[in-house]
Amino acid sequence: MEALFIYIAKSSGLVILFYCAYYFLLRKETFFNSNRWFLLTGLVTSLILPFLFYTKIVWIDPVPVSSANYSQSFISQTIQQESFEINWNYVIISTYCIGFFILIMKFAADFYSLNSVLKGKKIQQQADFKFIDVSENIAPFSYFDYIVYNSSMYTSAELENIIEHEKVHSDQNHTIDVLISRVFCLLFWFNPIIWLYKKAILQNLEFIADNEASKKISDKKAYQYTLLKITTYESCVAITNHFYQSLIKKRIVMLNKNQSKKRNYWKYYAILPALVAFVFLFQIKTIAQEKKEAQQISKNPTSVDVYKIKKSTTDQELKEFTEKLKQNHNVDVVISDIKRNTKNELTAIKVEIQKGTGEDQTIQIEGDKPIKSCGIVITTENGSKKINVVTDGGMDKPIVVGDNLIINGKSNSTKINTISTITPPVPPTPPTFPTGPMPQAPAPDMSKMPKPPVPPSNPKDKAAMSKFEKEMAEFEKKMESFEPDMSAYEKQVEEIMSKREALFEKEMEKYEVAMDKFNADMEKYTEEIEIKYGKDSKEYEVNMKQFEKDMKQFEKNMKLHEKEMKEMEKESQKS
Repeated sequence: MEALFIYIAKSSGLVILFYCAYYFLLRKETFFNSNRWFLLTGLVTSLILPFLFYTKIVWIDPVPVSSANYSQSFISQTIQQESFEINWNYVIISTYCIGFFILIMKFAADFYSLNSVLKGKKIQQQADFKFIDVSENIAPFSYFDYIVYNSSMYTSAELENIIEHEKVHSDQNHTIDVLISRVFCLLFWFNPIIWLYKKAILQNLEFIADNEASKKISDKKAYQYTLLKITTYESCVAITNHFYQSLIKKRIVMLNKNQSKKRNYWKYYAILPALVAFVFLFQIKTIAQEKKEAQQISKNPTSVDVYKIKKSTTDQELKEFTEKLKQNHNVDVVISDIKRNTKNELTAIKVEIQKGTGEDQTIQIEGDKPIKSCGIVITTENGSKKINVVTDGGMDKPIVVGDNLIINGKSNSTKINTISTITPPVPPTPPTFPTGPMPQAPAPDMSKMPKPPVPPSNPKDKAAMSKFEKEMAEFEKKMESFEPDMSAYEKQVEEIMSKREALFEKEMEKYEVAMDKFNADMEKYTEEIEIKYGKDSKEYEVNMKQFEKDMKQFEKNMKLHEKEMKEMEKESQKS
């Protein structure tokens, strides 16, 4: 039960993360198709990522088992009657199930409503599309390859605009996006962000259809008037891509908006540091394993021999060490690069092992402080010998013991430099877009704004519709004369913004070069950390925590950059 709650919480958190990235960074960009895949990727990630874990093994000392007196387990005890308590887990699950089944019923009702509209209608096949002309007073919509409309409610030009729009929905399979968003609303109905996420998906699909349809339509203004006209017919079929959508003003604004510049694609990668932080914070499982003690192996002298090197080992003892290995196991050992401190303690040593099989193995320890105990364990089993390098902790891998580096590997004769502190690279700070005062835009005289005509209540009344169209034509002429001359203002703003963009692009080029260097430094830093500390050491854990801290600071810098960009955009809109 707890695992289910944790999964739902993580998945909901990822949905919120992707929605915030879309809302604050991508919502106003014209990369509509890229936004579509970004939003769908967010939903898929929220389902899969909580199942993926990185397993981290922590080595611990074995705990001795002491004898216990189990006779106390049978002492008689007085059984107390449990008092009634509310099981909040069941309450939460029950509430979730009730909401889920209510929405399932609503989903089924929507399918039934859609089926009743499509059932028994005459279908006209054209290429990959199936057109259905209905008599019901509903807004045009598409459902997979079906395109449904009421031709009696529109002129031929309006109907052409509508069909081009719905063809885009059908051709790009936008119905799948709609169904996926509905399924997520069923699963995470308690999360208010998922409903906003669904709204963002549907709105972006309309932007895609408007953008693609306007490329095939010669009169873009007529297309916009068709959008305005459709707003009077608000009867829509659920789980479909319908031509009528709310926020018509937003759709018209996006139709007339200039294409976003390619350099803004960096915003899609801003989500990556947040996902990395999510993995480090929530998707790492720590597993404790007991160390294998070399001393335990030595209890069986017939199968295991242990040869230790301590900080106090003398040169004579090292010589005997090599002779015993040669005599007992036919292993040639060469000891060199010996260094001692003033107390005659070993601080550096290199041991080259020539196995009986002809394979080489090298141990090299180098540092300023006395070495920790290490050695060679030779295991004889069924006539075959296995040679392992161990320290006091029984680790058979490259590790750091104190300030000493121990390396164990085949044909590894590379000299290891004295260990020094590895400092993680600092990420570069993103540039800020230049800001400053903008010229004042000419304001229209709102007292002279013409009043739009009211559409007739009965669209089938041809006389009333003809009168309405004439009034709309007059209204359009009045609106053109009402709008102030913006050409001089737009030219002035364009000159200012082009200069700022040129400065910003130069800074962005420097920033991209710095980011490339930072990524290369990070790869080198990670390799040095793994070589120096090993993935299971405390030092590695400390350095990874420092890395997480640096990544969080980098995220803060990115958020500050986004905030500055947002404030700059608001200032531009106000002016």
